[in-house]
Amino acid sequence: IEEQVKSWGISAIGKEIFTVQGEYSANMIREAVLKEDLGLEKPAAAPGRPPILCPGCPHRSVYYVLNKLKLHAAGDIGCYTLGAVAPLSVVDTTICMGASISSLHGMEKAKGKEYIKNWVAVIGDSTFLHTGVNSLMNMMYNKATGTVLILDNSTTGMTGHQDHAATGKTLQGDPTYAINIPALCKAIGVPNVIEINAFDIVNLEKVIKEEVAKDEVSVIITKTPCVLLDKSKKPLYRALTDKCKKCGMCMKPGCPAMTKNADGTIRIDDTMCTGCGLCESLCKFDAIELVKEGDR
Repeated sequence: IEEQVKSWGISAIGKEIFTVQGEYSANMIREAVLKEDLGLEKPAAAPGRPPILCPGCPHRSVYYVLNKLKLHAAGDIGCYTLGAVAPLSVVDTTICMGASISSLHGMEKAKGKEYIKNWVAVIGDSTFLHTGVNSLMNMMYNKATGTVLILDNSTTGMTGHQDHAATGKTLQGDPTYAINIPALCKAIGVPNVIEINAFDIVNLEKVIKEEVAKDEVSVIITKTPCVLLDKSKKPLYRALTDKCKKCGMCMKPGCPAMTKNADGTIRIDDTMCTGCGLCESLCKFDAIELVKEGDR
């Protein structure tokens, strides 16, 4: 606006007295415009907090499997974009909403079907219905190959848990028809549509291996609700330090509820654990156990 006003030959000030970025406040405006000295102290610097998936997020187990299989992912816009950061480090591209499927399609057309044998596209249920369906139709229409993972957590998690066309509720919370995503994919013509629990990592690994090896389009739907949708009391896990072998397997998915003690054994923060059980399924030494209700 300032540049536009100046282009009209009108004197204007703005950037030279305000910050170029950041949030404005009434006090900042008073100091800059009215030249009032309010004696404001700078706010305390908040500690750095790297972006990370929530404890118990079903996307974490999916990315753990993809990382284990050394697969690359064409990413999309949503909570699952955080699969790009360590220690998961799976998402290699993020362009715009709905671009994951079309990116995979483009790679296959540019480099050939063998090139994408170690690639998948990942997209959320909300994003898929918003802008991803067209790309999947385009893959079928243009005789593509490739594997698409729809990470169905039954909500629009990134922007505040809004409902969408497959949740069975309108934005006002009224009951409505819920689009069946597996049936929609089959109607488009996808020959391979598999629905699986995101935390069933053994079968998930098996399914992903099988589908990426095929010379046709596959859709794997990991159907597991966002952990924040259920406000009821969650199960809780604890680490048994006397059994812990310090192998670090349970730390690989990067759950923020898990930390290391000074001696290298594992500790689970009971204020953060949501009871997803991913850490227990990875521990080969029975060093993680479910806390009984009476022991809490």
